[in-house]
Amino acid sequence: MGGYSNLNQNNFDLVLFRLGDENEFKTIFKLNYNPIVGFCRQFIPDKDKAKSLAQEAFIKLWRNKGKVKTINGIRAFLYTAAKSECLNYLRSEKNKAHYLNNKIQEREDSLNREVLASFNFDSLEVLELKELIQKSIDELPEKCKQVFIKSRLEGKKNQEIAEEMGIAIKSVEANMTRALKILRSKLSDFLTLLIIFGL
Repeated sequence: MGGYSNLNQNNFDLVLFRLGDENEFKTIFKLNYNPIVGFCRQFIPDKDKAKSLAQEAFIKLWRNKGKVKTINGIRAFLYTAAKSECLNYLRSEKNKAHYLNNKIQEREDSLNREVLASFNFDSLEVLELKELIQKSIDELPEKCKQVFIKSRLEGKKNQEIAEEMGIAIKSVEANMTRALKILRSKLSDFLTLLIIFGL
């Protein structure tokens, strides 16, 4: 009965949060703020900056509260948002002199490992997902595949991709949207991991 009651309470808390209950958001903030700051500080040594990036993650959570489907999804969203904030900071203009692209990639890999570790995912599950992602990318329609690889794996902007491929920016956007839709459909069993990997 205890487990059932706890499940019902979690569902009730989630409903309140999605409806914009500020007290519920404060509870989530108190429970998760320090862990998120600690997560950011592993990659951004400046304590104040790490706190600022963590706060941005919570702001994103609040703005997207209606998209969170489960209690565990709240934590997944926060870690993923914090990862994005850290990477954006490392990639910002004032930091380019300090962090070369390969260093940024190393940081991104470390961030992904840290997020995965926080959820205790089995390493075989992660390996299985990576293999499935690669297979799914290989099976994309050719133009979708080219756009996806240039955008997500090579980090190129839409304008640059359009010029390289000799197509319109709108075509780049349409092919990227189609590629993501196909990948999310094929990889739906790994939803939480897909959020972390940014698909």
